[in-house]
Amino acid sequence: MERLIEQLMYRSRWLLAPIYLGLSVALVALAVKFFQEAWHLIVHILTISEADLVLVTLSLIDMAMVGGLLVMVMMSGYENFVSALDVDGDQEKLAWLGKMDASSLKLKVAASIVAISSIHLLKIFMNAENTGNDKLLWYTVIHLTFVLSAFAMGYLDRLMRQTHA
Repeated sequence: MERLIEQLMYRSRWLLAPIYLGLSVALVALAVKFFQEAWHLIVHILTISEADLVLVTLSLIDMAMVGGLLVMVMMSGYENFVSALDVDGDQEKLAWLGKMDASSLKLKVAASIVAISSIHLLKIFMNAENTGNDKLLWYTVIHLTFVLSAFAMGYLDRLMRQTHA
């Protein structure tokens, strides 16, 4: 009975596979939105103000970073929790693939969230005249919470690695 339960638990990891594949749908949606924004920028390039150009560019950077985060979570999560990716020798392999454990993945996700939040906060500050002071304060507090959380996660991970070394 114990062996059956253990086998079922072990095989249930495959339930994560469609979830990681489902993240690719979000990546497609993000790509569509990215190119929609890029097309909008190209169409209005001669009439758009410099500040609006910077805001749109920051939005594009933001979407690119979220896309990178999605790829990292999809592939590392699959490899850590489901199965090793079988990439043929003649295919290009990502340098970090197979080297990122669950702890490293969490730290990279936290760092990516901080970077994405930084870009979002910069966009808000560039559009500060249209944003109330109380909202600016809350956006800053939320961003600092992300920064402190990422720092705390990194510090705790370092402590854990030192105690296990």
